[in-house]
Amino acid sequence: MPDVKIIFSPGCANYGTPGHPESPKRVLSCVSLLQQDARHEFLAAQPCEEADILRVHTPRLLEQVRRGESDDSYTPAIPGIFEHARRSAGAAIQAAAMAWHDTPAFSLMRPPGHHASPDRLMGFCYFNNLAIALKRLFAEPRAPQRVAIVDFDCHHCNGTEDIFRGAKEVLCVSLHQSPGYPGTGLRSEMNALNYPLPPGTDGARYLEVFSRALAEVREFEPELVAVGAGFDAYKRDPITDMRLEIETFREIGRHLAALRLPMFALLEGGYSSQLPKCVAAFLDGWELCEPTTDTAMK
Repeated sequence: MPDVKIIFSPGCANYGTPGHPESPKRVLSCVSLLQQDARHEFLAAQPCEEADILRVHTPRLLEQVRRGESDDSYTPAIPGIFEHARRSAGAAIQAAAMAWHDTPAFSLMRPPGHHASPDRLMGFCYFNNLAIALKRLFAEPRAPQRVAIVDFDCHHCNGTEDIFRGAKEVLCVSLHQSPGYPGTGLRSEMNALNYPLPPGTDGARYLEVFSRALAEVREFEPELVAVGAGFDAYKRDPITDMRLEIETFREIGRHLAALRLPMFALLEGGYSSQLPKCVAAFLDGWELCEPTTDTAMK
């Protein structure tokens, strides 16, 4: 497996709201740790075009974000957030294009995106970065015919599921805490496979379910895997109640690598002080390791 390229811009740390868990420190602390590893090459994030946003979102939402307005208590109204959100979505587009051309890539950017629906910002998310990236890729002359989305954030990817609901070319898989925000993803339907897990789920149980989910991904026979990489199922995350260890994220990376498919990943959640170690473990598993158990291959 070639080394994963990391897409980042220091500009994504130039905004924030005091006391909000989705803070600049999240990405800056990750960059500080990852830059100590010579394997990691950092590439500059570039903003997306408005046309890319409008493939997924309504003009009303685009203008709302441009004005720096919000109607969601979890998602602050921030002047200038439009440019930050454009840059995060643009990094996702870069990562998807690189993966489709056989270079694995990880977007280490904020704001996250998987809760944003076509006409609604919510849950710290302004635009749905992963959906924007895939819609742009699908518009290319040589586009993938089938893509599997695997979201392991502790919260259900309700926005991503809404955007791709019923799309035959997309399988959307989510493992998430339930009950928990946003209260969706309680069952599977159409092209959405949901695996709600109770609070307190530990790494062993999580990986057992994750292995079953990846068996469904193999059955779908995708040409590309798009990963919503959330690290808030870590046992000491301040806003969730799961019990994953840092090592669990290494195993998640190994299990995904065992698919042997082009893959890119985007940072979603993760709010503990150990986020950098969780991210580093995930990248290690993705880049270096074979699965250590046979569950990944079942």
